[in-house]
Amino acid sequence: MGEIRFAPRHQLPRDRSGQRRGDGLSRTHCHVGPAAPTDRPLRPPLVKNGGVGSRGERKTNARSRSREGKGAGQCAAKKPREMAGRKVSVAAVQFACTGVESENVATAERLIREAHKKGANIVLIQELFEGQYFCQAQNLDYFQRAKPYKGNPTISRFQKLAKELEIVIPVSFFEEANNAHYNSVAIIDADGSDLGLYRKSHIPDGPGYQEKYYFNPGDTGFKAFKTKYATIGVGICWDQWFPECARAMVLQGAEILFYPTAIGSEPQDNNLDSREHWKRVMQGHAGANLVPLVASNRIGKETVETEHGNSTINFFGNSFIADPTGEIVKVANDKDEEVLVAEFDLDEIKSTRHGWGIFRDRRPDLYKVLLTLDGEK
Repeated sequence: MGEIRFAPRHQLPRDRSGQRRGDGLSRTHCHVGPAAPTDRPLRPPLVKNGGVGSRGERKTNARSRSREGKGAGQCAAKKPREMAGRKVSVAAVQFACTGVESENVATAERLIREAHKKGANIVLIQELFEGQYFCQAQNLDYFQRAKPYKGNPTISRFQKLAKELEIVIPVSFFEEANNAHYNSVAIIDADGSDLGLYRKSHIPDGPGYQEKYYFNPGDTGFKAFKTKYATIGVGICWDQWFPECARAMVLQGAEILFYPTAIGSEPQDNNLDSREHWKRVMQGHAGANLVPLVASNRIGKETVETEHGNSTINFFGNSFIADPTGEIVKVANDKDEEVLVAEFDLDEIKSTRHGWGIFRDRRPDLYKVLLTLDGEK
């Protein structure tokens, strides 16, 4: 499809009478036809020196001609200074998990190193990647997989890796905190430091995804973590279906959203395939908040024995990276191990986000109904 870009009216040039020219769809600010390259930074149109043919432009041209007449060695015209944007490369990895923790951790490290070679600054691993997705069954034995946050060997290993490669790594793990258990992510900065913890807020409970048996509802609240390369927000799997989660993180300054995930087929209905719905919901978060979004999901067929017989999920991968308009710029398939990398200019995106006014025009005083369960005040 073709791509159309609009210029907000307040950014259109003025004519001599001071009136705005155009209707926000200026030929000089609009691309129609084949989609523009996805690695092109998004920027609101900026018109300097009063616009084309303005008095300011004529003066600039006159000065340039005057300098050119003085010879190459005399007061040559200066080249316009280019603004260096804050460019960040993000990555999503996906792979099939085995029943052996050491193998899965080694696979994650291998793919992180591959992402680093491709230029990634921040690398996302899938949810609960240390093992197969055990929440298909209610089994006391699986509580033995939980480990405390402090001194966690997997977190420590990825702290060393992050420091070595100078990259940021959100690390998903099954957390034990005294008698509580959480589905958690530790945010590791590029110097290997631990920036803190996020605990999954929304806990699902349904056939094949019986997480309420294992996890307490998270108590950290939604957060934004200031890393070396960007301020990021991280939600976990089921959190991705809730727009309040994404908006809360961006309100706190998150410039990129990350969602480690474990989702696939529905054991109770083999005809139900949610992958496109799953992607569209998160594309909406990116577009509504004008921030890039990264989702990492696992692949492979996993069968777990339950009290009612075997339960099987085919995890559909489709890890992806979306740009600030919600358009998917990189996507994996449903069966292969993959590393996706995309670069964004966060300064350009910030300028565009401010130009749209979506955070200027919010009305928190009208949103109190969101604090209720039934919509009643």
